[in-house]
Amino acid sequence: MESLAALLLLILLSSLASSFPHPLDPLTFTEISTVRSILSSHPPFSHPNSFPSITSLSLLEPPKTSILSWLPSSPPLPRRATITAYSPNLTHLLSIDIPSRLILSHSTIPHPSAFPRLTSSDISRASSTTLSDPRVIRIIKNRGLDPSRINCLPLSPGWFGPQEENRRLAKVQCFALFYNTTANFYMSPIEGLMVLVDLDVGAVVWVRDEGRGIPVPNGEGTDYRYTGGAVRRGVMMERAGGGTGFEVEGGHMVKWGNWELHVKADERAGIVVSTAKVRAVEGEEWRSVMYKGFASELFVPYMEGSEGWYFRGYMDAGEYGLGSCAMPLVRLNDCPRNAYYMDAVFAGEDGRPFVRPDVICLFERYTGDVAWRHSELFSDEAIHESRPKVTLVARMVASVGNYDYIFDWEFQQDGLIKIKVSLSGMLMVKGTVYQNMSQVPKEHDLHGTLVTENLIGITHDHFITFYLDMDIDGPNNSFVKVHMTKQEISPEESPRKSILKFNREVARTEKDGRIKLNLYDPSEFHIVNPARLSKVGNPSGYKIVPAATAASLLDLTDPPQLRSGFTNNQIWITPYNQSEEWAGGLFAYQSRGDDTLAVWSERDRPIENKDIVTWYTLGFHHIPCQEDYPLMPTVSSSFDLKPANFFDKNPILRAAPYFEEDLPVCETFARGELPNCNSI
Repeated sequence: MESLAALLLLILLSSLASSFPHPLDPLTFTEISTVRSILSSHPPFSHPNSFPSITSLSLLEPPKTSILSWLPSSPPLPRRATITAYSPNLTHLLSIDIPSRLILSHSTIPHPSAFPRLTSSDISRASSTTLSDPRVIRIIKNRGLDPSRINCLPLSPGWFGPQEENRRLAKVQCFALFYNTTANFYMSPIEGLMVLVDLDVGAVVWVRDEGRGIPVPNGEGTDYRYTGGAVRRGVMMERAGGGTGFEVEGGHMVKWGNWELHVKADERAGIVVSTAKVRAVEGEEWRSVMYKGFASELFVPYMEGSEGWYFRGYMDAGEYGLGSCAMPLVRLNDCPRNAYYMDAVFAGEDGRPFVRPDVICLFERYTGDVAWRHSELFSDEAIHESRPKVTLVARMVASVGNYDYIFDWEFQQDGLIKIKVSLSGMLMVKGTVYQNMSQVPKEHDLHGTLVTENLIGITHDHFITFYLDMDIDGPNNSFVKVHMTKQEISPEESPRKSILKFNREVARTEKDGRIKLNLYDPSEFHIVNPARLSKVGNPSGYKIVPAATAASLLDLTDPPQLRSGFTNNQIWITPYNQSEEWAGGLFAYQSRGDDTLAVWSERDRPIENKDIVTWYTLGFHHIPCQEDYPLMPTVSSSFDLKPANFFDKNPILRAAPYFEEDLPVCETFARGELPNCNSI
C-alpha cells in the first residue's frame, strides 16, 4: 500500500509539474492582464487620464542560481513582472509579484538624461504634429506635393550636447506617397526638410528646409509587391523543404537531436536563446553550453555630416525594440515547409496584452552540406563515407523602419552554434539634383553612391552586439587568448626558416578581455571551464570563430561613437551581472554614453574562473551600389561558437548516413507550377 501511495503521489507531482511554466517562459496573456489590473489600482496608473505609457512589460527573470538549480519536478519559481513606463519627464520602474498581486518596488527617475524606447503613440504624435504645422504644409505645397499624400517618420536624434537635454525629441523626415505607383515611399524622400518635434508637448520646435531645388522621385519602378502578373516571375528554382525532427514542450522548450534549449521572443532583444545544453550520445549527461544569448544592441551610423543627416546613428534595440518590430513571418518564404511557429505575447502602451503571431520559426535545414566525409583508396577495399549536415534553425525577422534584420540561431549536431544576421529591406537614400555621375563636380563628395537618378544611397555601418552568457559545463569559466606568432628556425635546426607557434594567455581582468581583431596578429578566443578536464587533461571549452566582420572607423570622441562605445572592440568579457544586459545602457533614446558596456568594463573587475559574459560585435560596412535599389538583396555575416576540447572525440562519428527512402520525393510539375513534394 505504501508503494502504491508513493506511486500515486509521484504521478500527481508529475502531472502538476507539467502544468507549471518553465521559469524563463515569457509572461502569458493572462499574466499580462493581471499585471495591468494590479497597476490600475496603483497611482499614477490608477488615474485614466494620466496613465503612463508602458514601454516595456516582461518577465522579471528569477536569479540565475535559482534557474540553474530548478528541475521540472521542482515547485514553480516566482512569476514576476518588470515594467518600464514613461510620463512626461518621469520614468517609472516597477516590479510586481503576479500571484500575490504585490508591487515589490516602484522607483522613478525625474528629468532623465536618457529615455525608454518610443511607443506607437510617440510615432503617431510626431507624424501628426509635423503634418499639422503650417510651415511644413507650405514647404510641401511649394514642392508641388499634396500634403494628404505624405508620410512622416520620427528619427531618434542621438545626443549632441546639453542643448538637446531634458526633453524628449524626435527629428522627423517626410516622404511622398505614390500608392498608385509603389508602396516603397522610402525611395521618395522630401530631401532637406527636417522637423524637430518635442514628443512630450506635441509641438514643433523648429522647421528647416535646405532642399529647395532637389526633385522628389515619383517612385516609378520601385514597387516590390507581388500582385499576380504585376511582377514578372523569375526562373523557377528548387525549393528546400523543412523537417520536423524536433519537439517543442510547453511552447518554448526545444529538443532536437543532442540539443536542448529554451527559445522565446523579447520586446527589446528579439529572439532569446537560453539554457542551451548538449550531449554526445543518447543517455549521457546534459552538459551546459550557454545560459543566455541574444542581440543586445544594433547600432547604425550614417556617414553624412549635413544638417539632415549628421544625427543619424540609430540604436535599434534600445530605441525601437527588435521584438516590437518583429512582424509575422511569411510562411513558405521566410521559413520553409513544415516549420514550427511561435507567437509572441506583448503588452501595449496601455498595458493590455496582444498576440503577435508567427514571430519565431523553427525548422530543420538540409541544403546539401557535408557534416563529415572521407574516401580511402589505400586499403584492402575502397571506402567512401559521407554524412549530411542537418541543422536546427531558430529565426526571427525585425523590420526596423526601412531595414529588415534576419536573426538565425543555428544548432549543429557536432555542438557548433552559428549565429547569423542577414540584412534586407530598403536603403536610406538622400535626394539630389544629380542624375548622372558626369554632373558631379570632382571636389563634391556624395558620401555614398548615386544609385539612380536623383537618389544617393548614403554610406553607413551596421553593428550588432551579442550578449553571450556562456556556461561551459557550469558558470565558472575563464577567457583564454590562444595567440599565434611566427617562430624563426636556425639552419642548424631545420631546412625550414619559420613555423607558427601559439601560447595560451588567461585573461585576469576585464581589460585583458578586450579584443580588436587583427588578421596579421591572429588569435583564437576560448571560453573554458578550468575545473572540467578531458581524459587527456585539456579544459572543456568553446571558441568564438569570427567570420567576415567590420570595425568602427569613427573617432572615439564623436558623439555617436561615445553612445555606442560597445563597438570599440569586437570582443569584451565582463563578470556576470543581471543588471548589465543592454550594451547601450538600460535607456538608449537620447543617451549620452554614460551607461554602456564600455563604461562598465572600465571597472576592470576580475574575470578569471568566474561567472563571465562574452560580448561579440558583428559588423557590416555598407557602401551602397545600384543593385541595392530599390530593395536590397539579402547580405549576411555570422560567427560561430565551436566546441574546443568539449567532447572527447567527434560527437557525430556514429551519425547515420541518408538513404533514398529518407528524402522527399517531388512529383513532376508543369512549367510555372510549384513542385509537389512528399516524404515517403
